[in-house]
Amino acid sequence: MQTELSKRLGVEHALFGFTPFPAVAAAISRAGGFGVLGAVRYTAPDDLKRDLDWVDAHVDDRPYGLDVVMPAKKVEGVTEADVEAMIPEGHRQFVRDTLAEYGVPELAEGDASGWRITGWMEQVARSQLDVAFEYPIRLLANALGSPPADVAERAHAQGVLVAALAGSARHARKHQEAGIDIVVAQGYEAGGHTGEIASMVLTPEVVDAVDPLPVLAAGGIGSGQQVAAALALGAQGVWLGSIWLTTTEAELPSPLLVRKLLAAGSGDTVRSRALTGKPARQLRTAWTDVWDDPDGPGALPMPLQGLLVAEAITRIQKYEVDPLLGTPVGQIVGRMTSERSVQAVVDDLTRGFEKAVDRINRIAGRSQQ
Repeated sequence: MQTELSKRLGVEHALFGFTPFPAVAAAISRAGGFGVLGAVRYTAPDDLKRDLDWVDAHVDDRPYGLDVVMPAKKVEGVTEADVEAMIPEGHRQFVRDTLAEYGVPELAEGDASGWRITGWMEQVARSQLDVAFEYPIRLLANALGSPPADVAERAHAQGVLVAALAGSARHARKHQEAGIDIVVAQGYEAGGHTGEIASMVLTPEVVDAVDPLPVLAAGGIGSGQQVAAALALGAQGVWLGSIWLTTTEAELPSPLLVRKLLAAGSGDTVRSRALTGKPARQLRTAWTDVWDDPDGPGALPMPLQGLLVAEAITRIQKYEVDPLLGTPVGQIVGRMTSERSVQAVVDDLTRGFEKAVDRINRIAGRSQQ
């Protein structure tokens, strides 16, 4: 499963795995793929340094990368407190009422919210990069499009490739104009923030739009057959996220959440603004339903919504409140039916890829058997 891009990065398989969990990122790289650690949850540079130390010590000298969330346009002088002050009291009361309706306990005195969307802020993201560039990362990906020009220049000066996610050919061309090295074409089926074009349509459109830049296909991919299809559409690899959530190395905050993922079908997700304020695919729950209800107040724009619901999400996860408990995940959740190691997932992907390629070769009359 090698392509020009995977060879350039020195990985055995053209599998790029995004994950918020250090143990998963390291295991992906050890298994012959390319592990990418998500940095958005690290608000303290020392915490990111601690986990990058761990990853660097456990990848067996294999390459790995980092994913950040930062806007291309810089907003000067805005603090988290300034943004918090923009949240209407009516929305705060709606959160309180919803939690009370489902009997969600308060956090114990001294417990802090463990989930806050602050990595989008300019100063937080730049502090993450100051740490990351002290490590031998080979790839820097940005989930909000092209990073600021000076960030891309800094990465290139250190020999780090820069990737950016795109939900349309138009977005992809903007990345190419900004000097991005790799475009991740993320289809509608993907977990988290995603656009409205399905992978089967989006991938070849982006490949044609940015040729000769390498493209990674993302969204709804969780089998070797789908990897083969992505490469047939012109991609030089695949970007996988959701499939790692139920691996044994993952650190999901709740055993109940793992069980819900294993039981979910591909139709049990929804694109909702409930989590961050931007459309993000996640498990459909009573929480997403109340925020998507036209009779409710509606979600606030990003980043206000993420700050508004931060403590609520922590409480829901801590106390495992079943009707409200969810997580970002793609439609591939329907294939995630058992807990497996990262190595087992990679083995399954490579075997499925070989079978798919052999099947096409037979159809084309090129089988060696």
